[in-house]
Amino acid sequence: MKFNALNFSGGPGALPETVLAQTRDAIVALPDTGMSVLGMSHRSEWFRSVLEEAEMNIRHLLGLSSDYAITFLQGGSSLLFATIPMNFTARAAAAPEYVTSGYWSAKATAEAAKVTKRNIVWDGKITGYRQLPDLRTLDVAPSAAYLHYVSNETVEGLQFDPCDVGDIAAPLIADMSSDFLSKPFRSDAYSMIYAHAQKNLGPAGVTVAVIRRSLLDRIPDGLPAILDFRTHVLHSSNYNTPPVFAIYVLMLVTRWLRFDIGGLHAMQRINEEKSKRLYATLDALGDAVTIHADPRWRSQMNVSFTFGDKRLDQAFIAAARDHSIVGLEGHRSVGGLRASLYNAVTEEAVESLCLALNEFAVQHV
Repeated sequence: MKFNALNFSGGPGALPETVLAQTRDAIVALPDTGMSVLGMSHRSEWFRSVLEEAEMNIRHLLGLSSDYAITFLQGGSSLLFATIPMNFTARAAAAPEYVTSGYWSAKATAEAAKVTKRNIVWDGKITGYRQLPDLRTLDVAPSAAYLHYVSNETVEGLQFDPCDVGDIAAPLIADMSSDFLSKPFRSDAYSMIYAHAQKNLGPAGVTVAVIRRSLLDRIPDGLPAILDFRTHVLHSSNYNTPPVFAIYVLMLVTRWLRFDIGGLHAMQRINEEKSKRLYATLDALGDAVTIHADPRWRSQMNVSFTFGDKRLDQAFIAAARDHSIVGLEGHRSVGGLRASLYNAVTEEAVESLCLALNEFAVQHV
């Protein structure tokens, strides 16, 4: 389990050690059924209880009221980039507004354009995606179908403060894939939140969608059933064969967050300490390292940086692997290095990375 413990990959990320152990055992035989989780029916009472607990844990962690539906979808954010405008624009008075703040929000903006007219209310491309706007100051039309943004840009290492969104005139929709359940936030400020699992929630294959029920009334009739969010709410995430294994692990992760970590305030304190330690180490290296994001917008989840020389970046990846540290390759669109500090990455793992950085700097820069 050593490489899992020191996995800084942008995704799929590390799992908590206790969850990994339970998952290993469940692949052979679940303690309450005797069957492998990989062979469990999605129509079984056992799986219905898994869905119910996963939803209950998320509701508890976020303090969600019954005004919100929670559903577990497939296709990741890439599918939702298309299905969100399919579901919510036809009955709106004006086009949706999009914030383009990095690689993934640019993907969302481009995909929406294939479905509907949409407006880009802010674009950070001119800055090289190193800064973010203040959402409260954006000129968003109250009649807009919605305002869409990505709360944490995993590639560039940029993060909005989800507690500082203000009161947006239009329905607010956020892709929180890489910082969902990493800290508390004002869930009632949002009309929809979605997050695919392979960052803070478990393995790839499932996407959590939290949708204000009143927003569902805007969905037009005639959509293919599987692309209509109402279908999945109505069928309690069991319309077609869902990813049973991924949802089971997600349930274990949310249970870990509730009962082992102690909730989102406790998780936030841990994540703040991890990112503070790593950024302090990188800042202390001075001109030897360049951090992609402007300091105000640095992400607690993804730290994108470079030694300024591709050969040095590759040398550090190799040196880190000698310390059982993996997953530091930067995204192909920006290169360099990236350390992802998702919930399951421990403070001890971050300390190991910081020591490796200092050791490498002494020897090579």
